[in-house]
Amino acid sequence: MHLQTDSSDAPTMSWERLLSRRRYPEQPQLHVVTDAPPVRGAFVQDYDRVVFSTAFRRLQRQTQVLPLPETDFVHTRLTHSLETACVGRSLGRLGGRLLLEETPDLGRRLPHLDSDFGDIVAAACLAHDIGNPPFGHAGEDAISAYFRSAAAEPFVRVLNPAQRTDLQQFGGNAAGFRVLTHTYAAHSSGSAGLGLTYATLGAFTKYPRPSIVEEAGLTRGTSEKKYGYFQTEAARFQEVARELGLLPKPPGTDLGGFYHRHPLAFLVEAADDLCFRIIDFEDGLKLGLIPCQTGLALLRELLGDAPGRRGTVEWRDWREELGYLRARLINRLVQQTARLFADRAADLLRGRSDEPLVQQLDCWEQLQHMHHLTVEHLYHSRPVLETEAAGFEVLAGLLDAFLHAIFDPQETARSRKVVQLLPEQFRATGHQQQASAYEQIVLLTDYIGGLTDHNASSLFRAIRGIELPRRF
Repeated sequence: MHLQTDSSDAPTMSWERLLSRRRYPEQPQLHVVTDAPPVRGAFVQDYDRVVFSTAFRRLQRQTQVLPLPETDFVHTRLTHSLETACVGRSLGRLGGRLLLEETPDLGRRLPHLDSDFGDIVAAACLAHDIGNPPFGHAGEDAISAYFRSAAAEPFVRVLNPAQRTDLQQFGGNAAGFRVLTHTYAAHSSGSAGLGLTYATLGAFTKYPRPSIVEEAGLTRGTSEKKYGYFQTEAARFQEVARELGLLPKPPGTDLGGFYHRHPLAFLVEAADDLCFRIIDFEDGLKLGLIPCQTGLALLRELLGDAPGRRGTVEWRDWREELGYLRARLINRLVQQTARLFADRAADLLRGRSDEPLVQQLDCWEQLQHMHHLTVEHLYHSRPVLETEAAGFEVLAGLLDAFLHAIFDPQETARSRKVVQLLPEQFRATGHQQQASAYEQIVLLTDYIGGLTDHNASSLFRAIRGIELPRRF
């Protein structure tokens, strides 16, 4: 792999390669006769492709933290993703502008770096939860727990260690990379997944490593906490890494599919961190799970407002003040985080920094206190715990029923009926007919992981005979 080097000959990534507009995979060009310049840039097109995808649309019926609300007070995964994309765009554009102002040579080479940063980070943020299964983060735990259970032993014992680990430590990030890059069409037109640019796929991948890596290469950095792709996408991700010029781990190797992050992935991570910490806290306040005066006082403290400070606006409802304080706080933290990113950009390009940007904010301890309050009062509230417990039953039940049907050596009538409930693109048919046992299991997790909370619950009740369909 050819890598740009700095004056000390240490390998470094280059923005020119990291901002690759090539699409995965290369797509045929449409020959449209027009003199008009393109209305949208490549990275804006990435954002639009995510918005119009079926996988993104289903996020409107997926739990963020609380069960799907009957009011407009709390967030679903869809609203969380949209808000994260807004924050990510601001982080990218401001961070890019700071780099352009402070690095004249960079501005001559990449004059649109700030807008490109903003568009890439926004698109990656919009897609960051696109692979998460139903029932919030408990859905990942539920799938992992099933594949570690005795019930799954007949299905996982034939797999190699990396394949077993993919399933037994199931991750929404790896599932998301698969959603963005995999195609189920038997007669595709040469495209796979959403056909995003390599730059957006790189920024999306917060954990550029497989589920198993050599201990010698680990540095315990934030990009190593989880894994970013299944074995089914190993070659695909390595192609993305080569195109972008990501630095391999350990240094000097290009083996194992283990890399340093695309630097913009740190901004994607920061946007998600800021949104879920602040806005989940806001949801807890609006639902009355966290005392409003406690929450407002903490937000004022984070902003550095004097305890008795009076603004020019007289609030008639504490919820209006809450929205105002939340907006001020996000704006302040975006400014600080973009500054941190610009200051550390050179180290990020050389793989010398692997800490979350938000942990370097001057108010990190207060943000942690906010998060602890959210965990105690919101994440551990009874509706959340009941939903997560139900998720374990529903997802394990679906996986068990379908796996026994798919791998039933007798092909009983019951098994055939259950398999027919699977949409054809998730079965070993057509161009997927030669799928291995591991690939068939991953196809099943694609289907179950892509269900909404309601769809998963309804299908579980139907298969168990608890409830029959009421309509077509």
